Amino acid sequence: MKNFLTGVLEWKAVAAMMFSASVILCGAIMLYTGATSMPLSVLASLLVISMCGTFLQIFAFSDYFIKKVRYTLRVIVFVIPFFILLIVNAWFFQWFPIENTIHWLTFSGIFLIVFIGGIISFEIYFRVMGKKYDGLLGQYRKQRDMESKF
Repeated sequence: MKNFLTGVLEWKAVAAMMFSASVILCGAIMLYTGATSMPLSVLASLLVISMCGTFLQIFAFSDYFIKKVRYTLRVIVFVIPFFILLIVNAWFFQWFPIENTIHWLTFSGIFLIVFIGGIISFEIYFRVMGKKYDGLLGQYRKQRDMESKF
C-alpha cells in the first residue's frame, strides 16, 4: 500500500509539471500565431495527455510495473501508446482538420523529430553523467588506496 501511495504522489507531481509545461509551451505557440485566448478544449486535451502520458512514463521507465527490462524495450513500451494517445486526442479535440492527410503527416513528422531529439538528448546526458560518475569513482578508489597504505 505504501508503494502504491508513493507511486500516486510521484504520478501527481510529474503530471502537474507536465501539464504546466504543456500549457506554457502551447500558450507561447498560440501567442506567436496571434491567438488571444486558449480554448478550454485545448486545456482539457493537455490535461488528458499529461495525466495519461505521465502514467505511461512511470509504467515504462520505473520499476513499479516492469522490472529488469532493457532501455530500448522501455522506450518502445512508452512511445507507441503515447503516440496513439496523441492521435486520439488530436482526433477527438480536433487539433487540426482531420480529413486532410498532410496535417496527419506533419503531426507524425513533428512527433518523430521530437521523439528522436529527446532520445538523443537523454543518451548524451546519460553518457556525460556516466563519465562524471566514473571519474568520481576513480578519485574515491585512488583516495581509499592511499588511505589504506598508511
